[in-house]
Amino acid sequence: MWNAPDHTRLVFDVSKQVQHRLFPLHGPERLVIDFEKSDLKAKIKSDDFKSRHIASLRYASQPDGKLRVVLDLKQAVRPRSFMLRPSGQYGHRLVIDLYDRNGHASAVQKVKKNQDLQGARDVVIAIDAGHGGEDPGARGRKLKIKEKVVTLAIARKLKKLIDAEPGMRAVLTRKGDYYIGLRKRMKIARREHADFFVSIHADAFRNTKARGASVFVLSNRGASSEAARWLAAKENAADMVGGVSLDDKDDMLASVLLDLAQTGTLAASMRAARAVHREMGRIGKLHGGKVQNAGFMVLKSPDIPSMLVETGFISNPSEERKLASSSYQQKVARAVFKGIKEYFHNEPPLGTRLALNKQAKDRKQSVAKYVIRRGDTLSTIAQRHRVSIAKLRSENRISSDRIRVGQVLRIPST
Repeated sequence: MWNAPDHTRLVFDVSKQVQHRLFPLHGPERLVIDFEKSDLKAKIKSDDFKSRHIASLRYASQPDGKLRVVLDLKQAVRPRSFMLRPSGQYGHRLVIDLYDRNGHASAVQKVKKNQDLQGARDVVIAIDAGHGGEDPGARGRKLKIKEKVVTLAIARKLKKLIDAEPGMRAVLTRKGDYYIGLRKRMKIARREHADFFVSIHADAFRNTKARGASVFVLSNRGASSEAARWLAAKENAADMVGGVSLDDKDDMLASVLLDLAQTGTLAASMRAARAVHREMGRIGKLHGGKVQNAGFMVLKSPDIPSMLVETGFISNPSEERKLASSSYQQKVARAVFKGIKEYFHNEPPLGTRLALNKQAKDRKQSVAKYVIRRGDTLSTIAQRHRVSIAKLRSENRISSDRIRVGQVLRIPST
């Protein structure tokens, strides 16, 4: 347990990904945490878990195999939970944050609102419209269109597509024509607990014939320089890196933790960027045949996979006309969306609705079917497929041993 100025954090070490559910009880105030198919490997002393939010902690195993943990609260709270993947010396972890009921926790409220009954959350995509306000970015030669206008238009269209996709939602780093510092854009993504960060830009070059879209991820050199900066100012790096704060770690451990976080982040960034790069190639010319590496500041979050999309050359008259067109902006937004969607449907973060849907789909695909033949019995079928009769009955909702020739049984995976 950690006590922060604005919240209390509880971290449960778990042997694998665990389904859980949070729900409050009132009169008196309590928070119940149910862990599916779980037990506790160590005894907990209630007195060790007191904070300005928690009066005591209780736990007990339930008849259905759940582990129930009850927090007796000193005040009403806004709870938030999320799973962390294994990183370095740490395995799977479930993090539960308790915020003041009347505190400033807008991001927490959004996450809670998008949770379903199983405690799952939406995948969050931070969309960064490049430039803004006093920084117009590049400017077209013919139509004089400004990059900051194009990027915001595409970002808004992309947000609509993502918000319409079940299990996903988007947040904009800027919603209007104003400037936000590059590092603040990263901080907004972290504040919103983003699973991915995508920055939208429009390229420019002195040669007006240059054209085509590009997709960038952070270079190793850019990652190294950012790691050096974080390690040199650990006291200012209280933000989580892979779920772990660096400010209380010695230099060697902090370096290892940061390296592990960056390695995983860069690999995830590249996989998602390749999917977006492929989709962008379907709507127009690409500037370069593969995803490129660069040291863009907005890509330097050590623990949030990130990419930067150059949607085309605004300095090229023909591409300027396309980028000024709402229909082409929609095509770009859809291409970026399809790439991000493909990535997250293949690799959904733990604890998200997409992850639950993928698990259900995988389970469904793993169930074989068997057509009953003359002479078959439930016992012989169970032995043949190495499953128990009880599982066979449960999967097919059979209450007796009576079966008929031609009947189709679902065979659960062992």
